[in-house]
Amino acid sequence: MKQRLTFGFLPWVAAAAICTGSGFARSQDAVTVVPDDGSVLVGNAAEIADAVDADACTRTVQCYRWITEMRDVNVTEWSKEPRERSYTVTKRVPRTEERSRDYTVMVPETRTKTVDYTVMNSVLEKRTADYTVRVPYTESIEKPYTVNVPVKEQKATSWTVKVPYTECVDKSYTVMVPVKEERTSTYKVNVPYTEERTATYSVKVPYTESIERSYKVSVPYTEQLTGNRTVVKRVPVKSTKSVTVRGGHWETKVKEISANGKYDANGNPCCPKVVCCRCWVPTCETRDVETTTWTCETEQVPYTYCVKKYRDEDRTRTECVKKFRCEERTRSYTVQKSRCEERTRNSCVTKMVPETRTKQVKVQKCREEVRTGNTCITKMVPEARTRTICVKKYRTETRTREYTVNVRVPEKKSREVCSTVMVPQQKSCTYKVTVCDNVSETKSESYSVCVPHTITKQVPVKVCRKVAVEVPADNGSGCCNRGNASPDCKN
Repeated sequence: MKQRLTFGFLPWVAAAAICTGSGFARSQDAVTVVPDDGSVLVGNAAEIADAVDADACTRTVQCYRWITEMRDVNVTEWSKEPRERSYTVTKRVPRTEERSRDYTVMVPETRTKTVDYTVMNSVLEKRTADYTVRVPYTESIEKPYTVNVPVKEQKATSWTVKVPYTECVDKSYTVMVPVKEERTSTYKVNVPYTEERTATYSVKVPYTESIERSYKVSVPYTEQLTGNRTVVKRVPVKSTKSVTVRGGHWETKVKEISANGKYDANGNPCCPKVVCCRCWVPTCETRDVETTTWTCETEQVPYTYCVKKYRDEDRTRTECVKKFRCEERTRSYTVQKSRCEERTRNSCVTKMVPETRTKQVKVQKCREEVRTGNTCITKMVPEARTRTICVKKYRTETRTREYTVNVRVPEKKSREVCSTVMVPQQKSCTYKVTVCDNVSETKSESYSVCVPHTITKQVPVKVCRKVAVEVPADNGSGCCNRGNASPDCKN
């Protein structure tokens, strides 16, 4: 920061010194000689001496001139410094570990046990049963009934109306007369009876037979195999790449500023001014920078592992198989049947026989005469009568019959049965397991670091300083020798 302020402040200090010097020279009536090309503020002493006539008078004045000086400047530069650093990498390292485990195997075992079972035997048994039969019979019953009998009644009335008179007329009518008649009817009755029969049937009798049967058992065993697994590692790869760096430096340039038509207090035109300007000159440099790139590499690492397999073994065992044989047996049984018998019975039947009868019916007629007399009125008087009817009834009779029943009587028996039972058996085996452990490994790598360091350089700097210069003096006429002196010379 201090160096930047120094370089940035120098042009302004030089410009201020020029302005101050010109004013100081005018206060002492100094004459400044400027060359024809106008490249510098004042010329050197030899040029001034050649320009002034030898016969003219001279005097010493203080003038400013540019002097190049070498100054020490602190500059920061960057240099690459190799360094090393360590880092930790974790790897998976396989190792084989032997372990044991217990497992259960079901082993077949033949056992004999006594089994009780029940057999149902058929036994014929005679039984007696009572049953009820309804026997029909006929019974005569007197039944009362009511009949409306017409009754004539004389009634004396006196009225002047149409007088009816009665006329007797024979009229025939039909009456249903009940007649009793005996009849003989036949009917059928199912009479039960018992019949014995013989039947043949088949019975499956169980028996036990020993059979050798082969079976397969999967026997475990351990086989060691070798395989490859892929391991990925990170490998550093160093390479160089080109980097464009933008830089630059400051340069101090001298620039002439014209008077721009200005005059001083005496009416003389002003001299052109020279100003120091600080300009930045950019530069573009291409540098090679070393870089480190990490690349993943795949590596096949062999390892061994254990695989549990099974092989089939043929074994033989004796099994008791339950079988059945058919046997024919004979049994007697009773079948109850019925036969139809025809029987005869007498019954009394009452029939209604139509009978034609004649009766005199009085017909009432009317004749128009006014008279008083008796009127005959017929009324229907209910009369209770009795008749005999035959009614069919039933009486209940209890009878007894014998029949044979086939009864199933249980009988308990026992037999020995061979059975196979799977008995669990504990076994143990050892097997190998591949276990990966995390192993930490320390690695080192080198890298470059840009380290700043300060160096001192000598830089040429243009400085404006006062210099004693002899210039021609005034010859008494009030003007200086303009032929040889600089046009900007002042008295």
